[in-house]
Amino acid sequence: MEEKQINLKKSFFEKTKISILNIERYPELVAEKVPRAINYLAKLVAILAIVICIGMIYKTTQIVNQVIDYIEKEFPDFSYQEGILDVNSENPITIENDTIGTILIDTKAESEETINQYTNQMAEKENSILLLKNEMIVKNNSMLGTATYKYDEILGQMGLTSFKKQDVVNYARGTQMISLYMSLGITLFIYAFIIYFINTLANSLFISIFGYLADILTKIKVRYSAIFSMSIYAVTLSTLLNIIYVIVNIFTKFEIEYFDVMYISVAVIYLIAAIFMIKVDLQKRQMELMKIEEVQEQVRKEIEEKETEERQKQNEKPKEDKPEEKEKKEEKEKKENEKSGPEPEGTSA
Repeated sequence: MEEKQINLKKSFFEKTKISILNIERYPELVAEKVPRAINYLAKLVAILAIVICIGMIYKTTQIVNQVIDYIEKEFPDFSYQEGILDVNSENPITIENDTIGTILIDTKAESEETINQYTNQMAEKENSILLLKNEMIVKNNSMLGTATYKYDEILGQMGLTSFKKQDVVNYARGTQMISLYMSLGITLFIYAFIIYFINTLANSLFISIFGYLADILTKIKVRYSAIFSMSIYAVTLSTLLNIIYVIVNIFTKFEIEYFDVMYISVAVIYLIAAIFMIKVDLQKRQMELMKIEEVQEQVRKEIEEKETEERQKQNEKPKEDKPEEKEKKEEKEKKENEKSGPEPEGTSA
C-alpha cells in the first residue's frame, strides 16, 4: 500500500507535463485530491508572479534612469520629510513619455474627490504613476488594477527620513538602489501572487462549470471535486501562455486584444477533452469486460459439454459383474448342476 501512495505523488514538473501533453492521464492527477491541485496552482502562480516581478523591476530601472535625468535637468526643487513629499509647484505637474507613460504629480491634493479623479485618469492609461504628498500609486499594463505604496513604508525600510532634490539624484546614481529594487521586488511579488492566485482560482471555478455540463452530456457521473481539480490542471497551458505574454510585453508593445477570452477558451478545451477521453476509456474498459465475460461463458459451455459427453459414455458401457457376485453366481450354478445329477438311462420294455 505504501508503494502505491508514493507512486501517486508526482513532482510539479511531471504534473505540468501531464497537464499539457497527456490529457488522458488527468485521472492520475485527480487521484491526489483537491488540496494537492490547489498546491500545484499556487506553485504555478508563483512562477507567474516571479516573472511579473522581474519584468516590473526591469521596467522600473528604465523608468528611474529616465526620471532621474528629467529631475536633474528640468524638474523643480522638492523635499521629503517624515513621509511627506513637497514639490515647489503651485499647479499639478503632468509628464508624458512613451516609455514611462503618464506621471501625475500633485503634492497639494488633499480631498478624496481630487485623488479619485486622478485614479480615473490613470485607468484610461496603460502605464501611469501618481505622486501624492504621502503615497505613490502605480498602474502598469502587466498588472491588474493599481498598486499603492506609502513613502514612509518604502523609504523607511531604507532608513530614509528626509532628502532633497540633489540627494535623490546622487542616491539614484549610486549602488544603494539595489536594496530599493529588492524591497520593491518582494512587495510586487506578494501583490502579484495574491491577485493572480485569486484570479486564477476564480477562473478555475468558472471553467469547472463547462466541465460539469460536459459530464452531464457524457453521463459518466464524475464528482464535482474531481471536475474542479481537472479545471485547475486545465489552466496550466493558459497560465504558461500568460507568462510568455508578460515576457513579450516587457520588451515590446505587442498586445493581444482578446487574450482573456483565449485564456479561458484554451482551458475549457483541455477540460472538456479530458472528460471525453475519460468516457472513451470507460467505454474501452466496458468492451474489454464484455469480451472477458463472453470468453468465460464460452469456456463454461465447453466444460459443461465435455462433462455431458463423459456421462453419456459411462452410461453406454456394459455393466460388468463385480468379482464377488461373479463367484457367487458360479457356485450357485455348480450346486444346481450337482442336485440335478446325470439323466437316467432308458429301460427296455
